[in-house]
Amino acid sequence: MEINLGKFNTLRVVKEVDFGMYLDGGMEGEILLPKRYVPKGCKPGDELRVFIYLDQEERLIATTQTPLAQVGEFACLEVAWVNQYGAFLNWGLMKDLFVPFREQKARMEVGRKYIVHVHLDEESYRIAASAKVEHYLSQEKPAYEPGQEVDALIWQKTDLGYKVIIDNRYAGLLYESEIFQQLYMGMKVKAYIKQVREDGKIDLTLQKLGQAKVEDFSSTLLEYIRRNGGRTHLNDKSPADEIYALFGVSKKTFKKAVGDLYKKRLVTLQEDGIRLT
Repeated sequence: MEINLGKFNTLRVVKEVDFGMYLDGGMEGEILLPKRYVPKGCKPGDELRVFIYLDQEERLIATTQTPLAQVGEFACLEVAWVNQYGAFLNWGLMKDLFVPFREQKARMEVGRKYIVHVHLDEESYRIAASAKVEHYLSQEKPAYEPGQEVDALIWQKTDLGYKVIIDNRYAGLLYESEIFQQLYMGMKVKAYIKQVREDGKIDLTLQKLGQAKVEDFSSTLLEYIRRNGGRTHLNDKSPADEIYALFGVSKKTFKKAVGDLYKKRLVTLQEDGIRLT
């Protein structure tokens, strides 16, 4: 059995002691799960899904808590404290996550949040983080297809829009002109592949592409009208900001969805809005 440090592992309980449970760590020996994290009714022989990290004395220890990031992941974390060696981030566990000065772009400040990558330090075999996230992004050309849904972490604002981290692996870009909602660093969103360029750079959008986007919003709009007395005061002449404030879509998408419903004879278009037929 191999223990994955900095990740979740499923381990068997081997014995109970006053201060917790010991779990079978294979070649790593027995690993303590402190009493405060032992699930009610747990007994030797049970299997538990636990996160494995190092305690203050650099010993393997288990917890049933869920950290804000595992090894191999990117996250937006807040600085809890700093000392002469580096910064320590709150990542949801008893022991804070260390970022040495050499892995900081600029000196980190207490109370501020930063996008970091969590990894195992090759020299010390400790879990650490780095704000130099570019070093941990894949340079391979991804095999995404246009329209494919991905998980995106908002990374930083640029003149063109927002840089994002896709599926904990690739860098991508959301263009300012195509963003119809408020975004902020550390925000996690669902996005769609717009294109993968020849140089491997990825363009994203927050809306589904083409007809799939229209059909998806058509259903949303129809359900909204049904739940609101069979009508909405908006129509295809309404201001774009009013449409976005209510539905979170562009006027172009709204008009296409209205046209789709009208062609299907599900709604009628009137001066004071749209009504069910």
